[in-house]
Amino acid sequence: MPRKPRIYYEGALYHVMVRGNNGETVFEKEEEKEAYINIIKKYKKRYKFNIYAYCLMDNHAHLLIEVKEVPLSKIMQGIQQVFTQRYNKKYNRTGHIFQQRYKSILCQKEAYLFSLIKYIHYNPVKAKKTENLEYKWSSHNEYIKYQNDFIDIEYILSMLGTSKNKAIKEYKKQMQIEDQIKEEDYKTRDEEIEEIIEGTGKIKIKRITLEEVIKNAIEYYEIERKELESGKRVKRINNARKAIVILAKELTEESNKEMSKALGISESGISKIISRENVNDEIDEIRKRISLSICQA
Repeated sequence: MPRKPRIYYEGALYHVMVRGNNGETVFEKEEEKEAYINIIKKYKKRYKFNIYAYCLMDNHAHLLIEVKEVPLSKIMQGIQQVFTQRYNKKYNRTGHIFQQRYKSILCQKEAYLFSLIKYIHYNPVKAKKTENLEYKWSSHNEYIKYQNDFIDIEYILSMLGTSKNKAIKEYKKQMQIEDQIKEEDYKTRDEEIEEIIEGTGKIKIKRITLEEVIKNAIEYYEIERKELESGKRVKRINNARKAIVILAKELTEESNKEMSKALGISESGISKIISRENVNDEIDEIRKRISLSICQA
């Protein structure tokens, strides 16, 4: 059974979790944590998303991201790919360093935004990495020092006080009260998603599917759908297949098995394309087309 496609709409809030492959350590050294943060800053400047909280542990990270015009999948694809490339080059290694799919939970912003910030900031305390919230590699420090280096602290603090000092004082007070929330509490439920879809139209939502990726790719390469499954080893068709596999892995929830059926490629062939993925100008152009269709939906 294929996974549900990722959901995107402007203003969507996600709790994102990335983990080292097989639970392996990725951010053990401070320089790795700093490098990951710098990459997030780079993509935040490029794609204009909001980030309300983060916490970097040794083998995983939490991010609280609100997207605007660019879908989360594109944001995370850039962050993860750049960090992996630099990490592999630095340590003279190849292959994945993160679990292939990051976890993202579409969250109820109005009801749980501040609780989610607490949840993320308490992560190192629960893991016994620190005895208090002043953990070096979380956004808690930016809130208490009012340093908005790249965390959008103003929006949160403006809800807590009319002045900077009052807001920080109230933030500290509220952070001492740990919320015992669970994933099922704060994630947006299916019926709520349907309400958004059937709503006034002020929020536009789009589920990115394999079919949409295929449609944009065959239009770009000017080929017929049936040619993808023909087994022909023509450069244009091969390039289309590769682009579809890479973008489907990045933008959709489809399994290798589903892609195999749609493209007439073995599952091992799908895996090879993913492991050797090379993002070129053609793939970037198709990605732009897909992103444009999402934003105009």
